[in-house]
Amino acid sequence: MADILELLINGLMLGALYSLFALGLSLSLGVMKMINLAHGDFIVLGAYLAGAAMSATGWPALAAVALVLPAMFAIGWLLQAGLLNRVVGAHELSPLLVTFGLSVVVQNLLMEVFSANTRSLPSGDLSLQGLHIGEVSIGLLPLLITAVSIGLYALTHVLVARTHLGRQARAVSDDPATARLVGVNDKRFFALMAGFIMAITGLAAVLYGIRTPFAPSAGPERLLFAFEAVVLGGLGSLWGSFAGGLVIGLAQVLGAQVSTGLGSFFGHLVFLIALLVRPQGLFGAPRH
Repeated sequence: MADILELLINGLMLGALYSLFALGLSLSLGVMKMINLAHGDFIVLGAYLAGAAMSATGWPALAAVALVLPAMFAIGWLLQAGLLNRVVGAHELSPLLVTFGLSVVVQNLLMEVFSANTRSLPSGDLSLQGLHIGEVSIGLLPLLITAVSIGLYALTHVLVARTHLGRQARAVSDDPATARLVGVNDKRFFALMAGFIMAITGLAAVLYGIRTPFAPSAGPERLLFAFEAVVLGGLGSLWGSFAGGLVIGLAQVLGAQVSTGLGSFFGHLVFLIALLVRPQGLFGAPRH
C-alpha cells in the first residue's frame, strides 16, 4: 500500500512540473489567442541562462533565479514588442509560423553557444533530501516544485480575477478593439504580459534544470507536455491547465510501471482518450 501511495504522489508531483510548464502557454492562449511553438525552447533557454548565471557568480541554482527572471522578462517583452505584436491578431497561421521560426533559431543558437551535450543544474543536497511520513518517502525537490507550481497558479488567479491588470487582460482577450476605445493599449499590454509569461517560464526552467538533464533539442517535448496539459484541462481554464498537468504526470509514472520506456507514451494515450471522451477538456465549456 505504501508503494502505491508513493507512486501516486510521485506522479502528481511530476504533473505539477508539467503544470508549471503549461501556465505560460495557458496565459498566452487565453489573453493573446496565440499558440507559441517556441514555448518549450524558451524553457530550455531559461535553464541554460541559469547555468550561465551560476558559472559567472558561483551562486546556487535557486539563487540564480534572481538573475534569470528579469533576463527572461526582458526577452519576452522585447520579442513581443519588436516581433510578435506584428502578427498577433493577423491571420491565425502567422503567429504559428513566426514562433516556429523562433523555435528553430533558439535551438540552433543554444547548440552553437553551449554545444549539444546534455547538462543539468547542480542542486547540492536538495535533490537527495526527502521527507519520510510513515513508510512513504517524498523527495524534497519534487515537493518544492509542487509548492511553487500551486503558489504561482494561485498568484496568477488572484492577478487575473481581482486586479486592474487582470481586468485589462480579460478586456483585451474578449474584444481588443473595444478595449482600445476605453484607453487600453493592447500592444503595450501584450508586451507586458509576454514579459510576465517569460518570467514564469524562467522559474519553471530553473526547477526543470535542477530536476532533469536538458539539451538544446529538449524544447519540443516540453512544449508537447505543456500543450497537452492546457488542452486536457480545457482552453481558457487556468486551474484546468494545472489539473491537466497532474493527469499527464500521473499517467506517465503509472505507465512507466508497465514498461520503463513507455511512460511518455501512456501520457499521450491518456490525453488522446480524454479528448475523445470530452473534446472540450476537463474544465472547458461544452461546445454547441
